[in-house]
Amino acid sequence: MTENTSGRGQRELRVRVKTAKGRKLSSTRWLERQLNDPYVIRARKEGYRGRAAFKILELDDKYGFLIPGARVVDLGCAPGGWCQVAVERVNALGQRGGKPKGTVLGVDLQEVEPIAGAQIHQLDFLADGAEALVKGWLGGPADVVLSDMAAAASGHKGTDHLRIIALCEAAAAFAFDVLEEGGTFVAKVLAGGAENQLQATLKRNFRKVANVKPPASRADSSEKFVVAQGFRKPAPDTAAPA
Repeated sequence: MTENTSGRGQRELRVRVKTAKGRKLSSTRWLERQLNDPYVIRARKEGYRGRAAFKILELDDKYGFLIPGARVVDLGCAPGGWCQVAVERVNALGQRGGKPKGTVLGVDLQEVEPIAGAQIHQLDFLADGAEALVKGWLGGPADVVLSDMAAAASGHKGTDHLRIIALCEAAAAFAFDVLEEGGTFVAKVLAGGAENQLQATLKRNFRKVANVKPPASRADSSEKFVVAQGFRKPAPDTAAPA
């Protein structure tokens, strides 16, 4: 769908928003930023459900984990932009002749509008038995687990950081249960210091772990993404001799 994912070099007329009666200045500034954001503009033009689609596009361009034939699960997939990208990249619709056909599964607590080429399920991935359900829907273990989840903002930077790290740790634990040997885990985190334990855990379980801020991530945001590749599947426990 796209080749140049930077969103830069596109000269657009800047839209200014007047402060309407009853609208807070912060809301006006947010709306103005949205209307002038090149990634928001491109997402609308190219049919993506949000600017976040360009983040996963840029990460995959750099690390190449969404390959034709891969099985992908997207945790907290709403509104669906990452699933849209995954469908294209893993050839879930089989439109790239001669390439293996992949599988894309999105799960979320809320209902998500259908996405061509993806299975969407309303599911709490923390619920008992969720791992077995996901592997059943995928038809086997996942090659890639994605998470662009973020907890509801509290307005307190430290609290928000701890909440998103907890979400990321839960997503990583889920990934350990469903990933195939050599698989990839990609997740959003917020910089803030509490992510050190998560980093240590990922480094023990994956051969390579990178921390990346893709160009589509806003400069004033503390978000970054961990890309952990080469999952080391733990050996099954062996029974002690009688």
